[in-house]
Amino acid sequence: MNDGQLADASQPSGTSGRSAVVVGGGLAGVTAALALADAGVRVTLLEGRPRLGGLAFSFRRGELTVDNGQHVYLRCCTAYRWFLDRIEGSALAPLQERLDVPVVDLAKPEGRRLGRLRRDALPVPLHLGRSLATYPHLSLAERARVGRAALALKGLDLTDPALDAQDFGSWLTAHGQSARAVEALWDLVGIATLNAVAGDSSLALAAMVFKTGLLSDPGAADIGWAHVPLGDLHDRLARKALDSAGVRTEVRSRVTSLSPDENGTWSVRVPGETLRADTVVLAVPQREAYDLLPDGALDDPRRLLEIGTAPILNVHVVYDRKVLDKPFFAALGSPVQWVFDRTDASGLRAGQYLALSQSAAHDEIDAPVAALRARYLPELERLLPGTRGAEVRDFFVTRERTATFAPAPGVGRLRPGARTQAPGLYLAGAWTATGWPATMESAVRSGVSAADAALSALGRPRPRRLFEFEEAA
Repeated sequence: MNDGQLADASQPSGTSGRSAVVVGGGLAGVTAALALADAGVRVTLLEGRPRLGGLAFSFRRGELTVDNGQHVYLRCCTAYRWFLDRIEGSALAPLQERLDVPVVDLAKPEGRRLGRLRRDALPVPLHLGRSLATYPHLSLAERARVGRAALALKGLDLTDPALDAQDFGSWLTAHGQSARAVEALWDLVGIATLNAVAGDSSLALAAMVFKTGLLSDPGAADIGWAHVPLGDLHDRLARKALDSAGVRTEVRSRVTSLSPDENGTWSVRVPGETLRADTVVLAVPQREAYDLLPDGALDDPRRLLEIGTAPILNVHVVYDRKVLDKPFFAALGSPVQWVFDRTDASGLRAGQYLALSQSAAHDEIDAPVAALRARYLPELERLLPGTRGAEVRDFFVTRERTATFAPAPGVGRLRPGARTQAPGLYLAGAWTATGWPATMESAVRSGVSAADAALSALGRPRPRRLFEFEEAA
């Protein structure tokens, strides 16, 4: 099709109906496209990259299939679990039967020490009582103060806007938490879920994470992760679901502009083609959204540029033998944060492949590979004795410099909702106002919210199979 021609994204020639263009093929965009298509809307999904999945994707490196970074979810991530069901991928990303996190501590003078964070089949908060009481990385007094802080956290009202202006670190200090307790417990969980240390995190987002994940339901924090490459889920199975729903999916199609037409429709331009649709869902990162938003769509679009970003560094090491007998563990007293066994998922036939997930990696995101190798291989030898006689067959890093939005105090007032002031234009993305930090759960929720808003305006009923938001307490 020649540049300047209009392609109707609504219906094939000779038919009529409602139409939508979804810009962005990450989890938010795929979710919105599926929801709209399930409601009978004709959908075109446009993605600038050669694949779907956004920042949760895979690539080939020799014989390995590598995830760009380790992604996990929790049992309380009900929207992402719905998404997995919708694309028929739940069996490929199972949950633990019960929360169990090995935690290796190198900070003690006596050397390497193993502890565990795991739950019992008891009601909240007793489900973590035994684990906390025997957690060796905190003193008895610190464990008692952790329990009191958890109860205080449980009492916070997540709808209170004042929480967004406070930082979590100051709140923890005010509630008797030592620097050691922050490192060994609060940041152990918080850095991985918020991509920021407690002092750099909004109290509102941190409270949401801990209340929902640890203090809502006994099984809420059970961990799930893909046992296959992420691309198998977020690209291959997602594309299959989109195809089955009748969505036209175009990759390598970067949108250059979008604008409202005089008749109430929208024109979406990509090189060589202009699509016209009744509604548009813009499901791209906040800075890209800022560049594409038409005038008047938001009261102050510059707020999108005030939403900071935070990096994640991933260190990948392939050994010639098995060095870890657990699926994952967390580390204390070391620059290493979380280590995952990705051997089977990667297709490695001999040896073992470990992936280190390093969140909030501001100081290391641009470090040379040689410097990172010199830093992390000795740390793995300290953490895993089996590595000391093993040969390193490959060492490489993947860097996501803008992996998530920064959950800084005050970010809540900057995050827009799904609706804009431009009729027919909606926003989606983990950075929008979902109430969650930048997670796969937040991305899916944003896609559902954008689809709900669009369907309401289009006068289309909500699909029965679409994720249902819980009623507010």
